[in-house]
Amino acid sequence: MDLTVVAYVIYLLVSVGLTVWVARTLSRNGRIFLGDVLHGNEKLADAVNHLLVVGFYLVNLGFVALYLNQDGGVADARGVFEAVSTKLGVVLLVLGALHLANVFVLNKIRRRGLMEREQVPPVAPQGWVAPTVKA
Repeated sequence: MDLTVVAYVIYLLVSVGLTVWVARTLSRNGRIFLGDVLHGNEKLADAVNHLLVVGFYLVNLGFVALYLNQDGGVADARGVFEAVSTKLGVVLLVLGALHLANVFVLNKIRRRGLMEREQVPPVAPQGWVAPTVKA
């Protein structure tokens, strides 16, 4: 078997495995965060969480597939490790960047929601008091 094909198989197995693991972790822990961002609306939080996970899979698996191409052939075992480690490093950086971008956007939404909640007075006004005129 050609060593380039071995590098491809290792790269695909590890990349897809990492993508699934990160997506599940983000889905499980992100649901709690989304519940807070969306003011406790659990159905909406579940729907948004599912859509984010689907988008995460599409972007990451698409990137993994596009990045599969190897410019040169792999000649020996050292070349297999170098090719796989380079490709996995880039995939991990992309996974991390997408994760940070996701958290940044959701945190912005969360902060905006907190600010909106703080602008509403905690108690409705009870009446009106006329200003006093000082002589």
